[in-house]
Parts: sequence; C-alpha cells; structure tokens
Amino acid sequence: MKDIGSLIKWIETEGKEKYDLDPNRIAVWGGSYGGYMCLATLIHFNDKLKCGIDMVGISNFVTFLENTASYRRVLRRVKYGDESDPEMRKFLNEISPLTNADKIRAPLFVCQGKNDPRVPVGEAEQIYKTVKESGLEAWYMLAENEGHGFRKKENIDQYQNAMVQFLQKNLVGESA
Repeated sequence: MKDIGSLIKWIETEGKEKYDLDPNRIAVWGGSYGGYMCLATLIHFNDKLKCGIDMVGISNFVTFLENTASYRRVLRRVKYGDESDPEMRKFLNEISPLTNADKIRAPLFVCQGKNDPRVPVGEAEQIYKTVKESGLEAWYMLAENEGHGFRKKENIDQYQNAMVQFLQKNLVGESA
C-alpha cells in the first residue's frame, strides 16, 4: 500500500509536471491478488481514485480461505494466515476489503469466472453486492464458462469492451 501511495504522490507532482499525467484521473486495476490490491487501494486511497476494476480478486480472506479449492487451502494459509486461529481470523477480517467496503467511494467493476477454483465466485459476488447496496456504481461480469481469469476469446472480447465502456464513463468522462 505504501508503494501505491508513493506512486499516487508521484503522479500528483513529478508525473503531472514531466509527463502531463492527470492526478484527477487515476484508476486502479488488478487480477487475483492484484484484485485484492485493487479493492484495498480503493479503500485506502478513496479520495484519489476515479474508479477500479477487480478481476478475480479476494474480497474477504476468511471466506476465501474457507472456500478456495481444498488442494490450495494449506498453501494459502501459509501465505495469508490460518483463518481457523481466532486471532488470525479477527486480523484477516479486519484487513479484508469486504469489511471496509464502506470506505470505497469510486465506481467498481468486478469480473469473475464462475468456475474459479482459486478465488471462488462468492468473493466477487459479496463485494459487488455490498458496493452496489451502498449506492455506488458497480458493474459485474460473470463468465459462466471460465475459471481464474478469462481465457476464451468471446469472454476476453466482452470483458475488454465492457472495461473500455466502464473507463470511458468513469475515468475519461464527458470533460475529456
């Protein structure tokens, strides 16, 4: 998060001056763990971002660990923490985007494969529902015939088209 904060500061200063970057038009995109980082960035830097795109991201570490494919669970617990330990469970809930979704202020586009064994579809559904119910603009694309990310041309084409429309509306806007 500190690196992302530093990048945003750089865009506001040096990036604006040297490269004509617009600090008022920053979007964030990420897939898998990067999807989690996208959500976390929307929470921690909510006043600096115009929108975000979460592709197969973790929205709650506890539900992720409980629902990821069993063959991955042990390795993920080593990486993120064991949700069956009460103290770790509390910590994982505290840092999860779903717990902090009320801090998201920018439109969100959530993309997910229905058959994802790594980051189960419930991760996408719960963050989309929570953000949408808060009154924010939220888009959701579910590919019925995909897993972790999109591999089929028809899904990639539809996703890229939707992403362009989302960014056109929420990042570029009418004033561009």
